[in-house]
Amino acid sequence: MHPRDQTIFALSSGRPPSAIAVVRLSGPQAPAALKALAGKIPTPRIATRTLLRDSGGQPIDDAVVLWFPGPASATGEDVAEFHVHGGRAVLAALFASLARFDHVRAAEPGEFTRRAFENGKLDLTEAEGLDDLIHADTDRQRRQALRQLKGMLGERARDWRAQIIEAQALIEAGIDFSDEGDVPPELIAPALAKVKILLTEIEEVLSAQGQGERLRDGLVVAIAGPPNVGKSTLINQLARREIAIVSPHAGTTRDVIEVQLNLDGYPVTVIDTAGIRETDDPVEQEGVRRARARAAEADLVLWLSDSSNEEVAHAGAAPVWLVRNKIDLDGAGWPKPREHDGTATVFQISARLGSGVSELISALVGFAQDYFGSGEGGLITRTRQRGLLSDTADSLRRSIDVIGKGEELAAEELRAAAHSLGRLLGRVDVEDILDVIFRDFCVGK
Repeated sequence: MHPRDQTIFALSSGRPPSAIAVVRLSGPQAPAALKALAGKIPTPRIATRTLLRDSGGQPIDDAVVLWFPGPASATGEDVAEFHVHGGRAVLAALFASLARFDHVRAAEPGEFTRRAFENGKLDLTEAEGLDDLIHADTDRQRRQALRQLKGMLGERARDWRAQIIEAQALIEAGIDFSDEGDVPPELIAPALAKVKILLTEIEEVLSAQGQGERLRDGLVVAIAGPPNVGKSTLINQLARREIAIVSPHAGTTRDVIEVQLNLDGYPVTVIDTAGIRETDDPVEQEGVRRARARAAEADLVLWLSDSSNEEVAHAGAAPVWLVRNKIDLDGAGWPKPREHDGTATVFQISARLGSGVSELISALVGFAQDYFGSGEGGLITRTRQRGLLSDTADSLRRSIDVIGKGEELAAEELRAAAHSLGRLLGRVDVEDILDVIFRDFCVGK
C-alpha cells in the first residue's frame, strides 16, 4: 500500500505530561479504529465522552472523542481525534493500540498538512502560513502568518492566474480563429491592457522590499567588541535574565550565545560573541572566528567598548553602533542622550548598573520599526514566493515586449507566467520542493 493511502496518527498537542493531550488519526482506517477503541462512531463534529479500550478489552482512558468524516475535515480524509489525559503512560497505551491496526502507522513531520494540501484543503502559500503561525514568536509575526493562512497571497495569486489565462485565451483565439466570423477582429488590445494592469499589481507587491520576509525571519543584532568590555553583562540586561557567564577574566565567552527578544512585537535575535582579539589559544581562536562571521551576517552590530579600547574593528556591511560601556567607572557620569560621533551612532551605558540601557533598547525598537517597515507586513513572506512572483513579472514584461514580433511569442510568455503562479500555489510541478517545505513541520501537523 502506498504511504499516502495508509492511515496516520500522531500527538497533535504539547509535549507530555500535560492536563489534556490530543491525538489525531487520519485516513481510510480511521472509522474502524475509532469504533474499535471507543465502541461506536459518535455523531460527526460532536464531542463525545467515552471509555477507550484496547484490543484486549482493557481500559485505556476516560476520554473525549471527535469524528470528522471526509471530505469535511482538516485533511480531506476521515479524521478522528482522541482527547485523553496527557500522561506518558496513557499516550503510550493509545499509540500501541492504534499501531496494531492494519495499515495504520505513526505520522511523519508535516504529513497531516501535506495531506490537506494534496486534497485541496489549502494551497502551498496557506501551508507555509500555517508553518509560520506555529513558529511565530511575536504578535506581529502571528498576525502576518494568520493572514497568510487565510489566503492573503493565495487568493491574489489565483485571481492573477485566472486573468493571465483569460489574456492568453484572447491572444490564442486571435491566432487560431482569426478567419472565423464570430471572433472579434481586435483581441490583442484588451489582452495587452489586462497584462499591463496585472504587471503593475505584481510589481507593487514585489516592491515591498522584503518586509514580510524580514518579519518572518526577524532582526539579528550582534554584540561585538574586544574581550572583557561587558558584552555578556549587556546581553543579560537585554534578556533580563542570566544567560551568559560574566567574569572579570578576558576570553570567558568562547562560543556564540543567542537570545530571542520581543521588542514591541518585533522579533529580534541578539548575539553575544567572543571577544575579538589576537590569541594563541586554539579554542579562543575558533570563538573569535565565529564572532567575526556572525557579526558579518548581522543586520546591526553593537560594538561595545570601554575607555581603554574604543577602536572599532568591524568591517561588515551592517550598520555599527558604538556603545561605550562602564561609564560608572571612567568618570564620564550618567549616560547622555544618543549622540553622533562622526558617522557612527554612539551610546553611553553601564551594563552592570543598567544605566542607559533603556535608551539603547528604545533606539533598537526604532531601528526595528525602520527595518521591518510600517503596516502589517507584505504579501510575500518567503524567498520562494518572491522568486516565483519575480518570474511571473518577468514573463509578463516579455509578453508585452514581444507582442509586436508575433502573437505566438506573447502567448507563450503568458503561459510561462501562469505556470509560475501555479508553482506558487503548489498546483503544478512542485513535487521537488514539497518534501523540503513539509519536513520543517512538527509531527502532528
